[in-house]
Amino acid sequence: MANGVRIKIGLKCVETGDINYTTMKNPKTHTEKFEVNKYSPRLRKHTIHKEVKLKS
Repeated sequence: MANGVRIKIGLKCVETGDINYTTMKNPKTHTEKFEVNKYSPRLRKHTIHKEVKLKS
């Protein structure tokens, strides 16, 4: 399985600014910014995490 167009992104907590999670995304099929509700270990509660680019 080739993952030629998939890029690695980080999920950054809106409240603390920590990048707690990483995932992969295909930018050709998902052009909008990724936003999901995930657990923040520092706050010990679920918060919104938004997509940020990671250095390759």
